[in-house]
Amino acid sequence: MDSSVYVFAEDLRGEGVERVLDRISGYGVAGVTVGVAHHAARDVTPHGLSRLTVRHDAAHFTPPAELFDGRRLWPVPGHAAVLDGLREACAKRAMKLHGWTVFLRNATLGAEHPDVTVRDCFGDRGSPADLCPAHPDVREYAVALARAVARLGVESVPAEALHFQPLAAERSFVPLGPMDAYLFGLCFCDYCLRRAADLGVDAEMAREECARIVGRVLDGDPPAQGEVTRAALTAYAGPDVVAYARARSETVTTLVSEVASAVAEEGSKLVFIDSTGAVKGYADGLPTPGLAAHDAWQLGIDLVALGDLVPAFGVLAYARDAARVADDVGAYLRSVGKDREVRAVLRPGHPDSDSLDRLVAKVRAAKAAGALAVDFYAYGLAPHPVLDRIPAALAEAL
Repeated sequence: MDSSVYVFAEDLRGEGVERVLDRISGYGVAGVTVGVAHHAARDVTPHGLSRLTVRHDAAHFTPPAELFDGRRLWPVPGHAAVLDGLREACAKRAMKLHGWTVFLRNATLGAEHPDVTVRDCFGDRGSPADLCPAHPDVREYAVALARAVARLGVESVPAEALHFQPLAAERSFVPLGPMDAYLFGLCFCDYCLRRAADLGVDAEMAREECARIVGRVLDGDPPAQGEVTRAALTAYAGPDVVAYARARSETVTTLVSEVASAVAEEGSKLVFIDSTGAVKGYADGLPTPGLAAHDAWQLGIDLVALGDLVPAFGVLAYARDAARVADDVGAYLRSVGKDREVRAVLRPGHPDSDSLDRLVAKVRAAKAAGALAVDFYAYGLAPHPVLDRIPAALAEAL
């Protein structure tokens, strides 16, 4: 069974490549999944040089100029030297190197080019970090970035944020229900409207209906209750809105297809990471009832279609319960096809795993459900005693 540990560029920069790889190779995993292009964050880092690490939107390598010449969007420069010697150091330890890439979450690019970000039903661009996958400049940027990462000689390119994102307001004293938040998070930029209209959707009617419903709640009406399902959304917002939501999958599917082809042409493979599992369980490891594979459509993800286009998938199994991990992995395999590689991404400690036994149970559950790999997230975020669970979990579970 394949395995890896997720590692941030700041981990390598702060602790040193050799030290980090020596420790991780001791866990018995097959490789490392390094964040070569990541988004801004502020993280508690228990064994970093700084115990509170500020990460910036950045690509931590020098991208080939010919891939971006003439393009409007360029990767934000990061710690360009941090990957120097990394591939050779991995090879020396017989470890695989995977190039973890965050594609369409970038507040720096969004602030510099607001028109490439999502626009809500009221016409506002209030999510500067969310680049719209329908925008031609964003699509060109994603393909070029994928090629650049693949050229680093990585085993695979795990792709995060290669789809639409949900609404993520930092503060809201209005009790938006799940369906209201979903409608508020839909993008109605010119390119999204045009692509939907080309598919026969009354896109402007959908926008007006979303603005009416969300505006009513913002004015003080009670929010809708219950989880977001297509049936509930049809009853609440009407067929035009549901058709508009469905049309987003064409945008995502075609973009992922282009990116996967570009990665393959450069001699690597794409691992598509669907963020639905994180949306559901990131905060507490207690995901909402619907399985991630069943709710991925909310982010414009058509897993059945992608199963014909993408060789591998990362399942963010952020759950305390081993049975839920098995259910999520199984649902993905039924959607993308039994012949596809599914990698279960597990957190070895808080908030998902309070003991070695719990982690062992989840690794076993992922394997029994059909996962071909388990990846552990993330080196820089977990204390050493938590990371030290990994070798025992792999040994006892496999």
